[in-house]
Amino acid sequence: MREERHLPLFETTKAKEKVLYRFLTVSVSVGICLIWVYRVTHIPKAGEDGRFSWMLLFAAELWFAFYWFLTQALRWSRINRHTFKDRLSERYENELPGVDIFVCTADPIIEPPVMVMNTVLSVMAYDYPAEKLSVYLSDDGGSEFTYYAFLEAAEFAKHWIPYCKKYSVEPRSPAAYFVSTASDDQSHNQKQAGDLAVIKKLYEDMAAKIGNAVNLGRISEEVRSKHKGFSQWDSYSSKRDHETILQIVIDGRDPNARDVEGCVLPTLVYLAREKRPQIHHNFKAGAMNALIRVSSNISNGKLLLNVDCDMYSNNSKAIRDALCFLMDEEQGHEIAYVQFPQNFDNLTKNELYASLRVYFEVEFHGLDNYWGTLYIGSGCFHRRETLCGKKFSKVNKSEMKWEDKKGEEIGIHELEESSKSLASCTFEENTQWGKEMGLQYGCPVEDVITGLSIQCRGWKSVYCNPTRKAFLGLAPTTLFQALVQHKRWSEGNLQITLSKYSVVWYGHGKISLGHQLGYLRYNLWAANCWATLIYSTLPSLYLLRGTSLFPQISSRWIIPFAYVIIAKNIGSFVEYLWCGGTTLGWWNDQRMWLYQRTTSYLFAFIDTIVHYLGYTDSAFVITAKVADEDVSERYEKEIMEFGGSSPMFTVLATLALLNLYCFGWFLKAAITGTKGIAEVHETMSLQILLCVVLIVINLPLYEALYLRKDKGKLPSSVAFKSMAFAGFACICFKFLY
Repeated sequence: MREERHLPLFETTKAKEKVLYRFLTVSVSVGICLIWVYRVTHIPKAGEDGRFSWMLLFAAELWFAFYWFLTQALRWSRINRHTFKDRLSERYENELPGVDIFVCTADPIIEPPVMVMNTVLSVMAYDYPAEKLSVYLSDDGGSEFTYYAFLEAAEFAKHWIPYCKKYSVEPRSPAAYFVSTASDDQSHNQKQAGDLAVIKKLYEDMAAKIGNAVNLGRISEEVRSKHKGFSQWDSYSSKRDHETILQIVIDGRDPNARDVEGCVLPTLVYLAREKRPQIHHNFKAGAMNALIRVSSNISNGKLLLNVDCDMYSNNSKAIRDALCFLMDEEQGHEIAYVQFPQNFDNLTKNELYASLRVYFEVEFHGLDNYWGTLYIGSGCFHRRETLCGKKFSKVNKSEMKWEDKKGEEIGIHELEESSKSLASCTFEENTQWGKEMGLQYGCPVEDVITGLSIQCRGWKSVYCNPTRKAFLGLAPTTLFQALVQHKRWSEGNLQITLSKYSVVWYGHGKISLGHQLGYLRYNLWAANCWATLIYSTLPSLYLLRGTSLFPQISSRWIIPFAYVIIAKNIGSFVEYLWCGGTTLGWWNDQRMWLYQRTTSYLFAFIDTIVHYLGYTDSAFVITAKVADEDVSERYEKEIMEFGGSSPMFTVLATLALLNLYCFGWFLKAAITGTKGIAEVHETMSLQILLCVVLIVINLPLYEALYLRKDKGKLPSSVAFKSMAFAGFACICFKFLY
């Protein structure tokens, strides 16, 4: 047996369900090939009705098959990883590296300061030596309210961190913890109950102070006079025009920086990087690069964690999980970053707007088989040197062990002043920042392209999905938010495909073929729009003309179509339930599958082409983290929220009404016509089924158009436009085409 010091810090196991899944995959592949044979051998003759549409359906089926093949690269061979944190502690407890944690916020209205502070407090309270922790808040909104909230959070942390450690609290976001204790049936002992009441009162006082300041729209002179940092706003013009604002709120080197129990506190730094109207600031990627440079001058932790401002820590041992990979003696030196999944604590029971459940419970485990998990922009632990552009070398191995902080002999004022220049808007001119160093610029999904460039420099990445989720955030609570979010993701991924960083040529020879295909599965999200639009319109429109585009129900060729449809959907349903979802949740997921592909991906595709033609620049859209009370109430009741006019809603409503009109017109013709319902069913069963499914899946949209009276319904302008477009399309196709 190997000695204990040589035992690995993590293990890798193969997924157990692969035999059944592979059988399903092979059988569906056979069915797809038979569908192709049918399409090729039954093409309508020149001049026959439906010939061109037959070709379009065949093209859509070819695309669906190609894209389905890409997904198999992620599903064919999945793995799971398990860490041994006890071994890590036994070997390296005194040598654990410094960790710099970055929390990014950009708008105090969309991202309320109290919510941001809960994330900050949750990462300050990690189960990790406090002297080795440094937390940086990047405020791209340059808001003095966020800074004030940061000061209040620093004071509250002196009570909160000892409480968390004393009672091994989980989660360590105060707001989330108090919600969990309110619903917890287990009674606390008298001592803990008393401490809980005290700490809750302190939190409520902190939240009230922050809320009052935000509501008043100003910081009181009394507060401003107590904290010198507010003087940095004296020359402040706007959030897009100001000098660097940097304040070390808690200096971890200061012997007086102690909590109420006399223990060391983590270093706490506020940063609002310099902004000027004439200089592009590169959104979140620019903020992250400024944080990398500033932190290197203040704490210089070897390990970097970045989290979105709504993505609080739900697992206080997540750092140790990450270090089990990075400090493993055999393989750790090859690993650049450890990515945790994005999970959400505000999902409804049936996940009204879908979630990323299947991606993170299934597909990312397949990517991990290639040692190539995507970097998804939050909940990721990086080696500092890999983000700074270092190439992997088998000779010069990276050490992840503690070194004394930089700047131990420098005074806090000098340290602040020397760090400000690193966040100036001109610092990156004529440098490799945003290219070979730091996060990549020029793409809405800077995280994905950065992860790819790191892997192409020879590094590996791993995916860690512990039983207790490491991070919990906020999912969109309206349909529009969900669609816009997916538009940004799909647009950015398509831009990668069309850029010099396309995984097809940039990754060629640097990462494996399977890994490249896995990336393409996400990079080509937006391209799915055209095949989906073809399949959700043409079969229904041809019901108006009585033209069949699929085999008759008595034909043997119906078998491959029926098998692929049934096997694919049953497999998807079982997989969704296995991932912890519900039956209705799966149905909601299918609806969002359709909505995303016919709106988010369509507009992403169009905007990407327009962008490459030089007419528009990409923009970073912040997803709102708060909702009105009535919106939240409808969300909790799982009532779909529309509530406004948008081209996306017009497209959705037009497609829904088009299918409804086509089916109604067809049904009338079948009842009153000469063929009869039985004969029509015989020749057009699959088209009828597809049209009916599209109608049923759109029931919430019909309700929003005609039945609902609340503010979440679709406005009458969308109803009129969509009725006109759908009716015009049906009339033209029936009589003019």
